[in-house]
Amino acid sequence: MSVTDTRPSAPWTPAPSPTGIWRIADVLAADVCIGCGACAVTDPERYRIRFTKRALYQTQPVPAAASAPSSDPARVCPFSDQAENEDQIAQREFGAAPHSHPAVGRWTAAYVGWVEERDFRTRGSSGGMVSWLLLELLRAGEIDGVVHVAPRTPTKENPGLFAYRVSRTPEEIQAAAKSRYYPIEFSAALAEVRVRPGRYAFVGVPCFVKAVRLLMKNDAVLRERIALCLGLFCGHLKSAALVESFARQSGVASGSVAAVDFRVKQPDRGADVYTVGLTTRDGRVHVRDWARMVDGDWGMGFFQYEACNFCDDVMAETADVSFGDAWVKPYSADGRGTNVVVIRAERVREIFAVAAAEGRLELREVDGEFLAKTQAAGLRQRREGLAYRLHRSRGERVPRKRVKPNAHAGGWKRRRIYDLRRAISFWSHRVFAAARTLRCFWIYRAWARAMGALYRGVYWLDRGSVRARLLGRLR
Repeated sequence: MSVTDTRPSAPWTPAPSPTGIWRIADVLAADVCIGCGACAVTDPERYRIRFTKRALYQTQPVPAAASAPSSDPARVCPFSDQAENEDQIAQREFGAAPHSHPAVGRWTAAYVGWVEERDFRTRGSSGGMVSWLLLELLRAGEIDGVVHVAPRTPTKENPGLFAYRVSRTPEEIQAAAKSRYYPIEFSAALAEVRVRPGRYAFVGVPCFVKAVRLLMKNDAVLRERIALCLGLFCGHLKSAALVESFARQSGVASGSVAAVDFRVKQPDRGADVYTVGLTTRDGRVHVRDWARMVDGDWGMGFFQYEACNFCDDVMAETADVSFGDAWVKPYSADGRGTNVVVIRAERVREIFAVAAAEGRLELREVDGEFLAKTQAAGLRQRREGLAYRLHRSRGERVPRKRVKPNAHAGGWKRRRIYDLRRAISFWSHRVFAAARTLRCFWIYRAWARAMGALYRGVYWLDRGSVRARLLGRLR
C-alpha cells in the first residue's frame, strides 16, 4: 500500500484563528476532548475528568476555580492548536532516526513477529510483545513501574471495568495484558508518578502518548520520571456503552458484568475474527463473536469519540516504540496473534536485537510499505477520510491537522462511507442513551441493524463497478 503524504513538508507554526482550538473551552465546544486527563494533571484545581451521560470521559472545568491565576493548559491537550503536532514532537525526540514514512513517522527498526518464550503470546492480544518488553525493562532495573490500563473490580460508586494504574511487580504487569476498548483517563496515575520517585514506562494509544509527551515538555518532574513511552496502534476509542450493548445482546444484565475479554484467543480461527468474553459476577463466561452483534463491525464507528474523527496518527508516532496487529496474510490468519513493532529508541532496538539472537523473539525486519499495509483501513480513515471531514467542517471549530482538507478525497462513493461512519458514531451515543432511559433496548437494536444494512449497501457499492461484479458472479 502506498500512502500519499498529505502533510506539510515542514512543521507549521500555529496562528490563532476564530475557528481554531486555542483553549480547553474550545476543545469542549468542538467536542474533541478525548478525556485523557492531561489538563487535570497540569491544573487539578481547575479541571476534573468526569464520566458523561454518553458513557465516556471528558474534562470539566471547576466553576469555583474559574478565576484561578493559572494559564490555560491547552498546550498539553493532544487536540489543541497550541500544542506541538506529531511531526514536531518526533523531530525533537527522534530526529536522528534513519527511516521515515508518511504513514509511520520516524523509526530506527521495524519488525513483524511474536514472543517465543513462556506464555506471553498466549496471554496477549497479538504476539505478546508489549508485556514482554515491560517485564524485560523491569527485570533489568531500567524502570520501577508501569503506567498502563488494567482491569478493575467495578463498584456501585465506580462501575468502570478498566482504569489506568501504576504496576510495580511482574504479576501486576502481566495481569494487565490484552486490548481494552474502553474509556479511560490517566490523571490519577500520573499524579502518583509525580509524588513517588522512580522511573516509569507509560503505555497508551497515540493521542494519550502525545499528551504525555506534551506534559513531559512542560513538567520537569514527569520529564525526569517517565523513562519510556510505549504506543499502541489505534483505530478509535470506544465508550463504555459498547460493553453494555454487547452484554444486552448476549442476554446478560449490563450491571452484572464483572470482567471483559474483548479478544478471546482461538488458535483454530483467524486473528481478525474478534470474539468477546463477558464474565458475570456469578463466574459464568458468555462468549460471542463480534460479527453477531448489531454494532460489532469496528469500521462502522459505533460509540466512537468525536475526537477520533480528527486524529491523523494511527501508529503512535511520538512513542519510543509502537505495537500493533499484523493485519495482512499470512499473519492475520494465525489465531495465536502476531505483532508489528516500530522502534524509535535505540535502547529498545538493542533489547530486541539481543532477544532475537537468543531465540526468545521471532522477528522479521519490515519496511514502511509493509507497516502501512497492515493498517490500510485505519490509514484510509485517518488520512483520506480526515481530509474529506476537514473540508466538510470548514468554518467550524476543529483542530488544525497535518492532513490538508480535500473535497474530492476518495471518490464520491467512498465519501458516502465517511459521511455514514461519522453519522453512526454521532447518533449511536444518543440513540443508545435514549433507549436506556426509556428502558427499550429494542429501539437501539433496530436502529443499529438498519444502520448496518445501509452501511453494508454503501460499502458494497464502493468495492467496484456493480455491473462488473454482477458479471463476475454470473461467470
